[in-house]
Amino acid sequence: MSSSRVAIAGLGTIGRTLARRLADGLPGLTLTAIAARDAGKARSWLAAQGIECPIVGLDALPQHSDLAIECAPAEILEQICRPMLAAGKQVMVLSAGALLPRPDLIALAKAHGGQIIVPTGALLGLDAVAAAAEGTIHSVRMITKKPPKGLAGAPYLVANGISVAGLSAATRVFIGSAREAAAGFPANVNVVAALALAGIGADRTTIEIWADPTLDRNCHTIAVDSDSARFSLSIENIPSENPKTGRITALSVIAALRKMHAPISVGT
Repeated sequence: MSSSRVAIAGLGTIGRTLARRLADGLPGLTLTAIAARDAGKARSWLAAQGIECPIVGLDALPQHSDLAIECAPAEILEQICRPMLAAGKQVMVLSAGALLPRPDLIALAKAHGGQIIVPTGALLGLDAVAAAAEGTIHSVRMITKKPPKGLAGAPYLVANGISVAGLSAATRVFIGSAREAAAGFPANVNVVAALALAGIGADRTTIEIWADPTLDRNCHTIAVDSDSARFSLSIENIPSENPKTGRITALSVIAALRKMHAPISVGT
C-alpha cells in the first residue's frame, strides 16, 4: 500500500482535530508539516499534545507533503493551493466557497496534474447529487438554518445592516444563488458551494439562509429534482468550538482521508 505525506494549513478547531487524529495514526498517511499564522502558538500546542511535526511556510508545503488540507481563512486559499497544485500535488479544500470565484485554480490543477478535493463536510448527499449530475438535474435548492451566533459578522449581514442579535423568532436573512451566498457568508455556508460544485453550478443552485434563535444546531436541507431521481435530505449538525462550523466537518475530512488508502471504498 502506498503512503502519503499530509500537511495541515491552519491550526484552528478543525486543524487541531485533524492533527490529533493523524498523529494517532491513519493507514497510509503521515503528518509531515503544519502551516499556521502564529507559529509560536502552534509549537506550544503541538508540544502540549506530544505531536512532533515541523511548522513551515505555505510556500514550502509542496516540499513536505503530497496532500495539504486547507483549514484556514478563505482569503488565503490561493496561497495554500497555488504552490501545491503547480507542483502536481493534492489540496483538500474546506473553504469551498472560495473556489467559486477562482476557476483558475481548477485550471492550474489540470495543467500540472494536481487535484483539488472537496470533502462532503457538514452536508450530506453529495454522492447522490454527483450521480444525478451525470444525467440532467432540473433544480437544486437548499435551506440553511443556524443559531444567530453561527451567522453573526457575515459580510452580507454587515453590508446590509442586518443584525441577528436579540432575535425572538426565525428570520430569513438571505435568499439567492450559491455564488452570492458564498461571497456574502464565506465562513458560514461552504456547504452550498460544495453542493454547487457537485451538481449544476453556483448560479443555478439556490439557497435560503435563516437565523433561528430556537436552534442549537446548524441545520441544512437540500432538495434535488433530476431526470434520474427526486430527493430531499436534511441534517442537523452539532456546532464545534467554532459556532460557524459543525463537528462533523472535521470527521468528514478524516473519513475522506481514510478512503484514500482503504482496501474498500464505499460511496461514489
